[in-house]
Amino acid sequence: MTQTMKLAAGAAFPAITVPRLGGGEIAPAAMEGWRLLVVYRGKHCPLCKPYLGTLDKLLEEFEAAGVAVVAVSADPEEKAAADLAEFGWRFPLGFGLTLPQMQVLGLYVSNPRSPQETDRPFSEPGLFLINPAGQVQLIEISNAPFARPDLAGIARGAKRIQEMNYPIRGTLA
Repeated sequence: MTQTMKLAAGAAFPAITVPRLGGGEIAPAAMEGWRLLVVYRGKHCPLCKPYLGTLDKLLEEFEAAGVAVVAVSADPEEKAAADLAEFGWRFPLGFGLTLPQMQVLGLYVSNPRSPQETDRPFSEPGLFLINPAGQVQLIEISNAPFARPDLAGIARGAKRIQEMNYPIRGTLA
């Protein structure tokens, strides 16, 4: 049986950096305050567009909870830019997530089924809520595009975690 290493709840979020559309970079570990990183499969994924659309519709709820939102994929700049131009998401969008970065985040990685799908390995969905101390408060990863957390629930949960000083769960091996 093959096993992968997963990021532990409560661990320091890894110091990964990806280029940001429009210039600069996205470095979740270096951001301040609460932040949510959504990793999506890429332009080829028909399920990612409505999911990221929902994320965009919930931006005010995340902002009200004091949570900054960013999304990244392994897509090259031109594919990420095409999606942004088509869908107009308002959150920062990163591109060029590398295989080693996917692995350090504990993401599942897939090869394309055909050249028409995409031309490189890509990560399956992942979501990370990072607290102001830089620790992973909440982790949700999937090995397929069909299982993703409810984003409205994540927004409510982020607010509740802060209101209740709710501890990081799932820290026992």
